[in-house]
Amino acid sequence: MDNRERLEALRRLQRLLDSAFRVPGIGVRFGWDAILGLVPGVGDAMTTLFALTLLVQAVRMRVPRIIQLRMVFNTLLDLLIGVLPVVGDVADVFWKSNARNFALLERHAGGGGRVTTGDWLFVGGVLAVCAAVTAVPLVLLYWIVRSVAGG
Repeated sequence: MDNRERLEALRRLQRLLDSAFRVPGIGVRFGWDAILGLVPGVGDAMTTLFALTLLVQAVRMRVPRIIQLRMVFNTLLDLLIGVLPVVGDVADVFWKSNARNFALLERHAGGGGRVTTGDWLFVGGVLAVCAAVTAVPLVLLYWIVRSVAGG
């Protein structure tokens, strides 16, 4: 199977997961990811499995590493939001990390797409948020320990 056939197979699966159904009248599309997301863990597991499949294909197609990292962050964001009851299920209808990651794969497959400033800003922003989420509790803990120890 060549890259074009792989991409077409992945496109069909991505559509099933993200946009197989349409809400009449308002045109909002959703797929099996949002439906199976109602069962705790199932939708998240399926999204992660598909994301890993896309990442393996990205490596095979020599997609730039910054784009691969962006794909990982898209999936992590989907998983983090997905943990929240109801909010995560609604977010699956609108965030669609599978569609975002597939679009990145398709755009950058074989070195065809250019890495943009937005790609770097997205990854840098996620890393900054992760650093802040890590640093704030540590600074707070340090302040509490100093306050208690100092009197």
